[in-house]
Amino acid sequence: MIGPNSEQLGVVNINRALELATEYGLDLIEVAPTAAPPVCRIIDFSKYKYDQQKKERKVKKHQHVTHLKQIRIKPHIDDHDLETKMRQAIAFLTKKDKVKINMMFQGREMSFRDQWKAVLEKVVAATAEFAIVEKAPIAEGRIVSMVLSPKSEK
Repeated sequence: MIGPNSEQLGVVNINRALELATEYGLDLIEVAPTAAPPVCRIIDFSKYKYDQQKKERKVKKHQHVTHLKQIRIKPHIDDHDLETKMRQAIAFLTKKDKVKINMMFQGREMSFRDQWKAVLEKVVAATAEFAIVEKAPIAEGRIVSMVLSPKSEK
């Protein structure tokens, strides 16, 4: 058994432990139930729960949830428009979000599917400093998509 000031009280009968807890006006908590004999501690349970919640909030505050942002482009996109889209992609990548580039084909653009490689190579070159290609370009019907993930800082 462990006392309220973290001092060792030794092996104590359960009835005696409950009496000690009521003398101190605190709670008797079992901290290690699988140990032989089980380890109990005399603490203020409400304060203990508050401290645990405070630690969880602090950990949660410093977490970053990765989102998958999508950018849609066409195969005949102009250079300036592509630069604008890449600035937006770089902004997402610096916030540690993944970026999915979707290239949409309409009508007769499907017959010129060779052109998508050049445009996606420009995308990779523009974001090379900030991203790595996580998923290579894959054609899914009228859409060619690829996923960029932020470079990890080491």
